[in-house]
This record gives sequence, structure tokens and C-alpha cells, in this order.
Amino acid sequence: MRPGTVTTVVDGFAFLEGPRWHDGRIWFSDFYLHQVFSAREDGSDQRVEADVPGQPSGLGWLPDGRLVISSMRDRRLLRREPDGTLVTHADLSGHAGGHLNDLVLDAQGRVYVGNFGFDLMDGAAPRPAALHRADPDGTVTEVAAELWFPNGSVLTDDGGLLVGETFGNRVTAFDVTGDGRLVNRRIWAEFGPLPVDRAPGEPLPRLVSPDGCCLDAEGALWIADATGARLLRVVEGGEITDEIEPGTPVFACALGGSDGKTLFACAAPDFAEEARTAAREASLIAIPVDVPAA
Repeated sequence: MRPGTVTTVVDGFAFLEGPRWHDGRIWFSDFYLHQVFSAREDGSDQRVEADVPGQPSGLGWLPDGRLVISSMRDRRLLRREPDGTLVTHADLSGHAGGHLNDLVLDAQGRVYVGNFGFDLMDGAAPRPAALHRADPDGTVTEVAAELWFPNGSVLTDDGGLLVGETFGNRVTAFDVTGDGRLVNRRIWAEFGPLPVDRAPGEPLPRLVSPDGCCLDAEGALWIADATGARLLRVVEGGEITDEIEPGTPVFACALGGSDGKTLFACAAPDFAEEARTAAREASLIAIPVDVPAA
């Protein structure tokens, strides 16, 4: 691929999310086909990795290699056992205020997972949500509150956690303690105002809507801007160093490929549930970049 060239890796899907590069393959979830897939970086050898009736989203792996999936509608984390069966890893139905969302796992097997916090698809008014930690034994703990749609998250090499707030116009940072608590909360990047103190019916202030994200080797964060139809490379403080407009809305991204320099992105015309369920217009696209994955 030439620098900047956008290619389609796979297409004909409903709505893709949660891309991850793992074991030489690109993995991703399809909300409305209710399946997790993987493929080689060129899209060949496509496989169904799991069937998730509760609607799959975020993906990650435990230290022993077992796959963890966020099952959105029943608010559970599922774990794929060596024989391929899915079991409940942690039940967040009594904790999360909305559909489960993206997740990230640390080296101890702790899962940090966000949730919508409100009924997005039925047009409910946005309200803050919490971020939860699920420990290897299934214990669930709230680790941060008052996040505006906590979405894509990454762990940094210096022991931090970055969380994109889709309706908050910002990325929030935490330090992660040895026992998994989140401390030293701060704004890592801010793009506009929070959706508070609005008059009834006033539109949300959408400057950048951070959705799925990934970290590169220089510590910059690639963000899929869910309402801006673009991929942004952002450094701490909020400077946008690179902007890619692939010609389609994008909702999540991951760095991978054989040299770590392919930016995979989940593309679809929009995120409207009824429209996406009824069509097969989603795709996974790929764009070469200069800085490899972290």
C-alpha cells in the first residue's frame, strides 16, 4: 500500500467494532451479526471466533490466552474456554448503567470496561457513566465515575490508563495502582465543552467524539472520531498531529499488521441500529502509517 492509501480488508458486515491485532490476525466484533471474527491482515482466511447473542463489542485476552468479550445487552463479560465454549467471566448487570462497551485488559488479567450509561439507541438524554474493573475471579468494582460515555481505552507503558469519552469531547487519564485502582485523574486531551447545562433540545457539542482508539510507539493515540468521519492522531495536551479522512464514518481503530504500521478502522455509513441491522454496508479498512503500534 502507498502511504495514505485506503484499502478494504473485509466488507459485507452490519456494524463492526472492537478491532484488535492478535496472534498475527485482525479480530473484530459485529454488533448485529452477533459474532466475533478474525482474518489475516489482507482479509483472507476469515473465521468466526464466537457467537454472542447478547451483542459483542470489546475484545481482549487474559494472560493465559483466553479471549474475553463484552456482551453488551446482558452486561456480561464472556470468556472463551479452550474448547471454544463461552462462559460468564463477570456479570455487570447490577453495576453498569447501560450497554457494555469497549474494554482493555492488563497484565494481571484485570478487565477495565465502560458502558453507555443511558439508552443511546432510543434517544435518551446523555448522562455520565462509570468505568468498572472485573478481576480474574469475577469480582466487579467501580473504579471511576462521571465519565461521559467511557469508550475506547488503552493502557500505557508508564502504568496509566487512557479513556475516550465519546460525548465528553475529551480523553481522560488515570494512573493504575498495583492493586488495580485508578488514581490521579486528569484530562489528557480536551476538544470542547461537556454536554452539561444545555437548554432542552439543544444539540450536543460534538467537536471530537472519541470512539475506539489505539496507542502507537511514540505514545500518541489514534482516535476514531465517531461523528467526524475521520481518524485523528493525538498527543498528550490535545494536539492533533495527523488527520485521515477515509471517505466514510469510522468508529474504532487498531494498529497492527506484520510491521505494526497498518491502521485498521471499522467503517459504516452511520451507527443507527435499525439501519445497520437491516443492511450489510460495514467494512474493515486499512491505512498505512509511519509510527508502529505500541
